Amino acid sequence: MNVEYIILLFAALLLTGVMTAKFSSKLGVPSLVFFVLAGMVMNQFYYFDDAWLTQLIGTLALIVILFEGGLQTKAAHIKSVAKPALSLATFGVLITTFVSGAAAVYILNVSWLEGILFGAIVGSTDAAAVFSVLGGKNIKTRLRSVLEAESGTNDPMAVFLTITLIGLIQAPSFEPFSLLFYFIWQMGAGLAFGLLFGKLSLWLINRINLDSSGLYPVLTIALAVFAFSLVTVCKASGFLTVYVMAVMLGNKDVTYRHAIIRFNEGFAWMMQIVMFTLLGMLVFPAQLLDVAWQGVLLAAILIFLARPAGVLLSLPGKTFSFNEKLFISWAGLKGAVPIILATYPLVAGIDDSHLLFNAVFFVVLLSALVQGALIGPAASFFKVEGTGKVIQPPHSLELVSMGKTNSEMIEVVVRGSAAGKKIQDLVLPDKTLITAVIRGDKLITPYGGTVLKEEDVLYVLTPKMRKDSVKQLFTV
Repeated sequence: MNVEYIILLFAALLLTGVMTAKFSSKLGVPSLVFFVLAGMVMNQFYYFDDAWLTQLIGTLALIVILFEGGLQTKAAHIKSVAKPALSLATFGVLITTFVSGAAAVYILNVSWLEGILFGAIVGSTDAAAVFSVLGGKNIKTRLRSVLEAESGTNDPMAVFLTITLIGLIQAPSFEPFSLLFYFIWQMGAGLAFGLLFGKLSLWLINRINLDSSGLYPVLTIALAVFAFSLVTVCKASGFLTVYVMAVMLGNKDVTYRHAIIRFNEGFAWMMQIVMFTLLGMLVFPAQLLDVAWQGVLLAAILIFLARPAGVLLSLPGKTFSFNEKLFISWAGLKGAVPIILATYPLVAGIDDSHLLFNAVFFVVLLSALVQGALIGPAASFFKVEGTGKVIQPPHSLELVSMGKTNSEMIEVVVRGSAAGKKIQDLVLPDKTLITAVIRGDKLITPYGGTVLKEEDVLYVLTPKMRKDSVKQLFTV
C-alpha cells in the first residue's frame, strides 16, 4: 500500500473510532467491541498477521491506558480497598486461571500446560474495559474502587503466569523456589519502582521550566514509558510501576495538571482505537467459526464458574456482601490484556498458539458483549447502585499553570467552616483571587457578597507558595 493510502486508512480509523465510541456509550457496550469488529472488516481488504508488531503496539497502548487510568484514580479510595484488590489481583487470578484452564484442557483438547496457559491468559481483568464501562455508571464507590484497583494491579500475575507457562512448555523444568522469588520480585519491585518514579516524576515536572506548556503532557507520558522500559529490563512488573506512578501523580499538585490529564485522556482513546483495531485485524473470521462452540462454552464457564470461584474464594469473610461479591464477579471484564497476552504464544511459536489465540479472542469478545452491556442492569439486580446520581462536571473551564510566573490557578472544593460565608468575609492570602464558582450545573461570577455553599467548586488564582494555605482555608 502507498503511504497516502495508509495515512487515509489511519484517519478513517480514528474518525470511525470516535463515532463508534459515542454509539457504544448509548448502547452500554464497551467501545472495544466496535474497534475489534472494524479491524476484522479491514482484514478482509488488507492482509495482516504480524503478531510481534501487534504485541509491541498493544504494550505501548496498555502503558498509556494504565497511566491515564491511574491519573484518574483517587488514592483515598485505593487505600480503603487495598487488601481485597490485592487478593483479587493475586489469588483471584490464580483460581480463575486453574478453573478455566482445566476446562480448556478438555474442551480444546490440548495438553495440561497449554490449557493452564489459556487460563492464565484470560485470568486477569482489563483496565481499559473496566475504566471505560464503569465510567458514568452509578455504582457504590467502594465497589468501583476495588474493581479499578484490581484491573490496574492484576496484570503482573497474568504476565507472570503466561511467561512461566510458555517457558515450561518450551523447556519443561519446575523450580518452585525460583518461580516464587520471580513472582515476589515482579510484584514487590514493581510497586517500589512505581513509588520511586512517582516521586521523581513529581519533582521533575514541578521544577523543570519548559518553554512550551504543551511539552508537559509529553514529558509525563515519556516518563511513564521510560519507567516501564527500565523496570521491565530489571525483570519486574512495568505495568504495576506505571499504574502506581500515575496514581501518585494524579493525587498531587502537579504543574499543568489538567492539561496533562486531558492530553492523556485523548491519547489513551487514540491508542485504544489503534490497538483494538490491530487486534481485530489479526483475527480471521473463518478461523473463529472453527472454535465457535468451544469459545461459547469456555466463555460461559469463565463468566459463571471460574471468575465467581476466584472472587468468592479470594474475598472470604463479611467485608463484602454476597450480592457485592457477585457483582464484582460480573464486572470482571476481559479486554486488551488477554488478547495481547495471547500473542505471546504466537511469537514464541507454541504448537497450538493459533487455536489458543482464536479461543481467547472469542472469549474476550463474548465477555465484553455480555458482561459489559449488562453492567447497569447487573448493578440494579444485585442492589449495588450508589446513593447519589453520578454527575459529570458540566463546566469545561481550563486551568492554567503559569510555569514562568509565581502564580497558579487551582481548583478547590468548599468544605468545612468556609461554607455559608460570604467571599468578602474570608481572610484570603495576599494576591489571591477567586475567579469562578461552580455550583451544580451553573457557573457563578463571584463578588464580595457571594455566599459559598458546601461542595461549591472554586477556581482560585494564587501565588504558588500560598496553594496549601488556600486549600486549607476551604477544607477545614
